[in-house]
Amino acid sequence: MYYIILSILFPVLSGICLLVRKEMKNRRNLLWTTGILLTITGVLVMLSLYTWQGGMLALFNLTPRLPILFKIDEVSVIFAVMAVIIFLCAGFFSFVYMKHEDKEKRYYGFYLIVFGVLLALCFAGNLITFYLFFEMLTLVSMPLVLHSGTREAIMAGLKYLFYSLSGAYLALFGLYFIERYGNTLTFSPGGVISSQTAAGYGAMLLGIAFAMLIGFGVKAGMFPMHAWLLAAHPVAPAPASAVLSAVIAKAGVLAVVRVVYYIFGASFLRGTWVQKTWMALTLITILMGSVLAYREPVLKKRLAYSTVSQVSYILFGLSVMNTDALTGGFLHVLCHGFIKAGLFLCAGAIIYKTGKTRVEEFRGVGKEMPILMWCYTVLSLGLIGIPPMCGFVSKWYLAKGALASALPGFWWIGPVILLVSALLTAGYLLPVTIRGFFPGADYEYNALEKKEPSWLMMVPVLILTVLSVAIGLVPNELIDYLWQMIEKVL
Repeated sequence: MYYIILSILFPVLSGICLLVRKEMKNRRNLLWTTGILLTITGVLVMLSLYTWQGGMLALFNLTPRLPILFKIDEVSVIFAVMAVIIFLCAGFFSFVYMKHEDKEKRYYGFYLIVFGVLLALCFAGNLITFYLFFEMLTLVSMPLVLHSGTREAIMAGLKYLFYSLSGAYLALFGLYFIERYGNTLTFSPGGVISSQTAAGYGAMLLGIAFAMLIGFGVKAGMFPMHAWLLAAHPVAPAPASAVLSAVIAKAGVLAVVRVVYYIFGASFLRGTWVQKTWMALTLITILMGSVLAYREPVLKKRLAYSTVSQVSYILFGLSVMNTDALTGGFLHVLCHGFIKAGLFLCAGAIIYKTGKTRVEEFRGVGKEMPILMWCYTVLSLGLIGIPPMCGFVSKWYLAKGALASALPGFWWIGPVILLVSALLTAGYLLPVTIRGFFPGADYEYNALEKKEPSWLMMVPVLILTVLSVAIGLVPNELIDYLWQMIEKVL
């Protein structure tokens, strides 16, 4: 049972130790130390998931009614496994990438701390525990955005801090009322709002629910509070961008899951103005993010706009509130996580090897780095939703759920926007492949030199690519697992 505490404390304390100790003269020692610490954390998480026997683990009490609780459920498993895989892949990738960055020790120290805090979010057993670590996640991840120390990075970090804290304060406003009218802050499938409370305070609670959705939606990049993501991702080191986009943005998704399905309950929100307004915001975000990504010439910024769009695919599935849409949403949590992390790592490898950042500069990159560009292409097809890639399966269930919802207007507008967004996704991802593999007749093939990244960069990219394909080819066991979870919350 106490593996859960070890899996949280170990990376946090390890990161603090890295930060406070003197600079290591031998860079190899720093990398070996960080690699071992990351691996041990991953093992501790898997032991936590394997040995957990149910129940809750109370760490201490803030007040008699506010205990710090941890527990593991199906949602915890999905987000924790994704976090472990992506943090390990991006961490080992950074051992090569960070050679051209300063202050590596500081980077790896905060990277480990962020890992531990994110795991605490996954394992939080009540809303107060979740909120404390949600706030802490913002504070400890901001140094990853600020890492380069440029004026652009500092402004992006401040924007990230301002937006995230503003959103968290909206959520805190709601937390006060939930503690008063929900009787408990402990996560419970189906929600904690009784029918009597819903009848007596329904209008007020709907307003509170909407405020919490907007507040926690900031971290997920949902319109109109999405601008931090567009500023932060491009300036951070590529492996940090990978975890920011693929995992840390999902902290907002996890918060929304807990609030909607484990605090208020789907039955309380279904059919209300909150659900309809939320759905409208997610669809606006999907379309807006795709259009802006299509127009963006810088690859990392293009991927940042893409994250705004793709994370709202997940939020759209959550907002529909039926089995098929929720299945698609949770599948897309994993699909987008593995794919977007892989794409950011591909972008980082190209930047590291060539120094090129703009799409029009990528002529012939596929000839120089064919294995990397094939991985990029496969990952792109997955994000577009080409069968049999995992993105196709998740978007299939999202569209199916929207059609089955019978919500006026939304039942057909949702699938249409998903389709338009998929076409735009092809329009902003595949030109990189086309320019890379088909540079044109005037390209100087005689001067071609192979620049394939080192194995320490390529192995993480290959792992993420294989996972994105595997989920699409054999999704049935995962879908069965999701259906068992969804049955409890609907």
